[in-house]
Amino acid sequence: MTKKLSILGSTGSIGENTLLVADNLGEQIDILYLSANRNVERLIEQAQKYYPKTVAIVDEEAGKKVTSALNGQIEVLTGREGLLELAGRDDVDIVMNGLVGSAGMEPTLRSVEAGVDVALSNKESLVMAGSLINEAKQQSGAKIFPVDSEHSAIWQCLAGEDMDDVRKIILTGSGGPFRTKNVETFINITPKEALNHPNWDMGNKITIDSATMMNKGLEVIETYWLFGLKADEIDIVVHPQSIIHSMVEFADRSVKAQLGVPDMKIPIQYALTYPRHSAAHWEELDFIKTGQLTFEAPDLEKFPCIKLAYEALRAGGSTPAVLNVANEQAVYNFLDGEIKFTEIPVIIEKACAEHHYIAKPTLEDLLELEIWATDFVNAYN
Repeated sequence: MTKKLSILGSTGSIGENTLLVADNLGEQIDILYLSANRNVERLIEQAQKYYPKTVAIVDEEAGKKVTSALNGQIEVLTGREGLLELAGRDDVDIVMNGLVGSAGMEPTLRSVEAGVDVALSNKESLVMAGSLINEAKQQSGAKIFPVDSEHSAIWQCLAGEDMDDVRKIILTGSGGPFRTKNVETFINITPKEALNHPNWDMGNKITIDSATMMNKGLEVIETYWLFGLKADEIDIVVHPQSIIHSMVEFADRSVKAQLGVPDMKIPIQYALTYPRHSAAHWEELDFIKTGQLTFEAPDLEKFPCIKLAYEALRAGGSTPAVLNVANEQAVYNFLDGEIKFTEIPVIIEKACAEHHYIAKPTLEDLLELEIWATDFVNAYN
């Protein structure tokens, strides 16, 4: 049976990998919709290759070039509203949300409200609006299929298990490029250094999140919303080889782990073909070449973002949303050379402490908090 697919963020890292997966699956996938932020050339190339029903591009000036190039053969939507309209269409079987940052939250909500299953790479969706998205899921019957390698691993480990038997979830992380670096030198870290991840090939924002280990913190919050465990039941273990993608410990102290080479195509394909593990030609895991697997505790002095994320999860309400937006803007400011690497957690902590707490934020509340937190970070000096 052919699945009709919409890809939000098709020109980004997750989107490009999703298209490679679609190529591998052949007639099992029919690509109906593609979207991009402003990458005109790549979106045009994709549209001309896959010939979707509609494309959306957020940058309206860029949209003029896309419209001209496609010459009326494919519908072109522009602006933020165009993206949201595409996300809310219910004539597809599954939406791949590969958007980066808080911009991906509302499209996830639109898709779920439309009753469409979402293959979710955009972890910020659940970090910001987990309660709203889960409520919408219950009303519409839509499902969330996790695409992050860690949450895909947990999902696979839980197959056939009773959640009452789960003692804890163990998220693994590589530790990023600065795992062994002296913390006293962190103040001099440059964007170029921080973008040099040892194992994964990812977009700039998530790569910096890996360097600060905020990615693990955000994954803790996402784990809470996906699997319903408390903060104290979610652990982080540093695993530099990135072969074990996460683990589940059960009440009898047995542990299940999901292993594989660090390749995002694997969790993407599983999300699109669930519950099958369809054939693929990706690199296979060679245990002999892999050799030793090692583990260590995360260093919270070096990586205070982990602690901030746990605190935000325990605080609940609007705090995780502010944590997320403040982190995102601080990362971009670091990449632009406006702040130091070590200022990222300082700014996030201040934003969380100084925002007006809301116990049950609505979508409108979250959109207003997004503006407030962005302005707060940009005003930092």
